[in-house]
Amino acid sequence: MVAAYLRGQAYLDNRQGAQAVGEFQKSVSRVEPLSFRFSDWGSPQTATLAHLGLARAYVLEGETAKAKTEYQNFLALWKDADPDIPILKQAKVEYAKLQ
Repeated sequence: MVAAYLRGQAYLDNRQGAQAVGEFQKSVSRVEPLSFRFSDWGSPQTATLAHLGLARAYVLEGETAKAKTEYQNFLALWKDADPDIPILKQAKVEYAKLQ
């Protein structure tokens, strides 16, 4: 789970959107059907951040509608978070640019 997320992040850093999408989808799909009851300590957090990674990867691929959906998923999961967290602030800026 964490390995797929890290591979996705590496692909994203290298601007390889399609490969990043594949890895981030692994992180999301392996946890969410289990309703975050998975025993891997990093899985819920990894899956949550994978939504943001997916959004960014979709932007690279020109898939604006899919990117918006993933930003919305990420922001919904972080709706109760401290609004001053840098990654949340950055995600909101990126999402606003798609509007």
